[in-house]
Amino acid sequence: MTILTLLSDPAAWAALATLIVMEVVLGIDNLIFISILSNKLPEGQRARVRRVGISLALVLRLGLLSTIAWIAQMTVPVFDLGLTGNPDGHGEPSFETAFSIRDLILIAGGTFLLWKATKEIHHSMDPDESGATLDKKGHVIMGFWSAIVQILLLDMVFSIDSILTAIGMTDDLPIMIVAVIVAVGVMMFAATPLANFIARNPTVVMLALGFLLMIGVVLIADGFGVHVPKGYIYCAMAFSAGVETLNIVSRRARERKKAAAAGH
Repeated sequence: MTILTLLSDPAAWAALATLIVMEVVLGIDNLIFISILSNKLPEGQRARVRRVGISLALVLRLGLLSTIAWIAQMTVPVFDLGLTGNPDGHGEPSFETAFSIRDLILIAGGTFLLWKATKEIHHSMDPDESGATLDKKGHVIMGFWSAIVQILLLDMVFSIDSILTAIGMTDDLPIMIVAVIVAVGVMMFAATPLANFIARNPTVVMLALGFLLMIGVVLIADGFGVHVPKGYIYCAMAFSAGVETLNIVSRRARERKKAAAAGH
């Protein structure tokens, strides 16, 4: 289908709008990780690492779109464990025993997220014990290239998930490309406000790390063929974020009252 045909087709516009929303939602996971990681750098490097990390996400997504036939084959099993039943010897396994390249990437990415989130939670609870370099506020300082490498690894995992979702929703490559560019543009626009909000509210850091733990578990489960509907995950995240927002509003209201009382 040509570009002009797509522009005049209402169904194409509907598919584009739906895909943009899906890509933005799927990009939330990536954005949370980049925000937390960038806040570990010295303040002068944070904006740069966010720009580089999100730009790499765009390059990866567009690169994967250029190899759509190969990406589609990533769901083809490459080996099978050959299990024939549950541990009690009856019935079918409770998870898939045939693994594709996509499954292996999701399992590896989920394991990395679990490790990273657990490590960051440990640093948050007991920063002095790790022996890491800390800033004046006790936050761990990370190297620029270390952050870039970690962002690149997770970009790869989230990019594959994003592109496979796009392939499942439309066959038109121009629609996929536009949706990916718009979604990454939204990520670029939202990255700094989100990172600053997380930095200003320490309790949000722990909540975001909890999100990453949950996402890591979901990625591993998906790799093993146990598919958790994404709607459940994002509803849980939205509910938790709503509760934390109420806590922040309540905390600031108490602080204003204390300041007002101290002023009299």
